[in-house]
Amino acid sequence: MAEIKPFRGMRFDVEKAGELVELCCPPYDIISEEQRKQYIAQNQYNVIRLELPKEGDDVYARAGEVLDMWRDKGILIHEDKPAIYIYEMEFNAYNKRDCVKGIIARVKVEEFSKGVILPHEFTLSKAKADRFNLMKATNCNFSQIYALYMDSEHTTLRTIDAESEADAAYQFTDDDNITHRLWIVTDKAVIDKLVSDFADRKLYIADGHHRYETALNYRNYCREQGISKEGDAQDYQMMYLVDMEHPGLVVFPTHRLVRDLDNFDKNNVLAGCEEYFEIKKYNSVGNMYSILTEQYKLGKKAFSFYCGKGEWYLLTLKDLSVMSEVLPDVSEASQQLDVSVLHSLILEKTMGIDKENMANQINLTYTKFFEEAIVGVDKGEFQCSFILNPTRVTEIRDVAAAGEKMPQKSTYFYPKMITGMVMNDIGVD
Repeated sequence: MAEIKPFRGMRFDVEKAGELVELCCPPYDIISEEQRKQYIAQNQYNVIRLELPKEGDDVYARAGEVLDMWRDKGILIHEDKPAIYIYEMEFNAYNKRDCVKGIIARVKVEEFSKGVILPHEFTLSKAKADRFNLMKATNCNFSQIYALYMDSEHTTLRTIDAESEADAAYQFTDDDNITHRLWIVTDKAVIDKLVSDFADRKLYIADGHHRYETALNYRNYCREQGISKEGDAQDYQMMYLVDMEHPGLVVFPTHRLVRDLDNFDKNNVLAGCEEYFEIKKYNSVGNMYSILTEQYKLGKKAFSFYCGKGEWYLLTLKDLSVMSEVLPDVSEASQQLDVSVLHSLILEKTMGIDKENMANQINLTYTKFFEEAIVGVDKGEFQCSFILNPTRVTEIRDVAAAGEKMPQKSTYFYPKMITGMVMNDIGVD
C-alpha cells in the first residue's frame, strides 16, 4: 500500500534570507499578480520566485537558475539527515479557533488504477502543463500535495502529538491570521514507526490533484529520458498526510455564480425545480447560513438560489432516489453528492448548462466566499448564484473509493498549506 519515507528537506537559512514570514507564500494558484510582486518587494528571496516564476523569456529555466543561485549562496540549505516533518496550521473557521496537524514526507507515487492513492476531483490540463515544465526545470517540489488517510485508532496522530509537545522549530503567523508550525523529526525509531503505520493504508488526495498527476507524468518522463529508473527519487513526491478524522479538518463549500446565460429568467428556473424540490422564499440573506446549516445537519440536499437584493429561495430535494435515475452509471456515493444534485437537476436539466460548459466555465464562476456570491448578483455582475453546504469528508472518501471523481470545485480544504517552510529537492537523498 502507501510507501512513505523521510527526506533531507530543503529549507531557508533564515539568518541569511530573512524572516520566514517574508519567505513563504500561499499556494501559487490563489495568488494574484499584484500579490506576487508584493511578496518579492518585501523579500527578494520569497519562494514565489520559484513556485510561480515570471522572470525572463523562459520563466521555467529562470526559476532553475534562481534555485541554483540560492543553493550556491546558502540561502537554501538541506537537512543534515533524513527527516519527517510535523506541520500544524492554527486558524479561524466557523467562528472558532482550530488547528489541523499532520506529517510531511516523501510518498511513492502510484497510478490511480492501483488503488493505493485515490483522487476525488477532475483536473485541468493547463495547470498540469505548467507544473510539469517547472518540475523539469528544477527537479523540485516547492509545495506539498495534501492527502488524507484512515486510522480508526489514531495511532499515527498520537505519535505526532507526542513528538510535537516541545516548541516548534519554526513558527509564524501570516496575514490571514493562520499560524504555521513545523517540527523536524530525525529520530530513526520514530520515523520507522511512522513509515510502518502507512504500510497497509490508502491515501485520498484532498488538494493538489494537478501536482499529483504532474508527479506521475514527471516520473514517467524521467524514466523515458534515462534520467531515473524505478525506485529512484523521482518516484517519490512530497505530501502532507492528515488523519481523515482529525477534529480540525475543515472543508468549505464552493458556490456557483451564473453569468451571461441567454434568456435567463428566475421564474423559469423555479418552475423547472418544482418537480424535484420543495421551494421556500426568503427576502433577507441574514438567515441563509443558519437555514442551510440546519438542512445540512438533517442530511438534506439543499441549496440557496439567490436572485439579488435579498431575495432567495431554499431548494430542498424531495426524494433522493431520483438521482439513481438521473445518474445511473455512477455509484451511490457520487449520486448523493450535493454538487451532483445541483449540477444534474438544476444547472443541466433546468438551466441548460451542460458538463462541457461547466468545465470551461462559460456561464459559471466559482467562489468560496459567501459575500462574493451575494454581492456579485446584487451588483448585476451575475444573474444568480447557488449557495452550497460543504461536502463531507466521508463523501470524499466514498467517491474516491468507488474509483470516481467529483466535479471540479467540489471541495475547498481550509486552510491552504503555506509554500516554503520545507521543500523537496528530489536530487538530494
